[in-house]
Amino acid sequence: MTVIERVRPAETPAPARKPRVTDEHGRRIRGWELALRYALLLAVLAITVGPFLWQLSTSLKGPTEYIYSSPPTFLPQHPTLHNYQRVADTIPVWDYALNSLKVASANVVTNCVGSALAGYALARLRYRGRRVATLVFILAMLVPVEGIIIAQFTTMRELGLNNTLIGVVLPGCIGAMNVLLMRNAFLNLPYEIEEAAFVDGANVWQRFLRIALPSVKGTVAVVAIFAFMGAWDDFLWPLIVLSDPSRFTLTIGLNYLHGTFANDERLVAAGTVIAVAPLIALFACLQRYFFRGVGEGAVKG
Repeated sequence: MTVIERVRPAETPAPARKPRVTDEHGRRIRGWELALRYALLLAVLAITVGPFLWQLSTSLKGPTEYIYSSPPTFLPQHPTLHNYQRVADTIPVWDYALNSLKVASANVVTNCVGSALAGYALARLRYRGRRVATLVFILAMLVPVEGIIIAQFTTMRELGLNNTLIGVVLPGCIGAMNVLLMRNAFLNLPYEIEEAAFVDGANVWQRFLRIALPSVKGTVAVVAIFAFMGAWDDFLWPLIVLSDPSRFTLTIGLNYLHGTFANDERLVAAGTVIAVAPLIALFACLQRYFFRGVGEGAVKG
């Protein structure tokens, strides 16, 4: 043993630190505060997901099971898919679903294309009256749909589009909220990138298609989800503009599951699950882009 080893004190291992839970600002979160947050999250989860789970459970229950038990039972004793077959026997649910899919798909395409073009024009192009145009879109969000629905119906009748799926799509083909989301997403892009492309000789369409639009894919996904949900869940406008049962959308067709004097809740629950399933599948496919797009299109303060 050398002199240095005899003089140097034995190194003691540092005590292990307890893992700390911090927030986004690096501030330590106490145990009771963390427990409170999780309790609130679980409460919100129960409020939002609970009704859907109850509907799903009801749709799988047989005719001999009581659905109004207290406390409610979410697990059916004898699960069955017979209620879904009864929905298809009662109404042409798949034809209605196809009509809704046509309307929703057209609404997604028109909103994504139109909102992207309008949002880019409001955010990037320089012209007189740009702020006024932005204000018009903001004011359009303040107008309730019920206040203009008679004018919309009159317009569709004059155009000869009553009782057509085009008449269902046309009033909502471009939403003011979607335009503002795209505008704010384009505003967050650095101008230097487009200026470099302009120096290289790129025109407006090339800058829009090759530089700006690929950078806001998340916001486009958000617009697509909002447009699909709005068209798929819409009940009032298709009910007004459509009169031919063969052109009914799913929301109108499911209304026939309600009887005049009695309702079969199992049948209604099965129809509700059929209507909600495409929305869940769409969000599951686009959720990665959705959460990214919320930050891209956030309204600036």
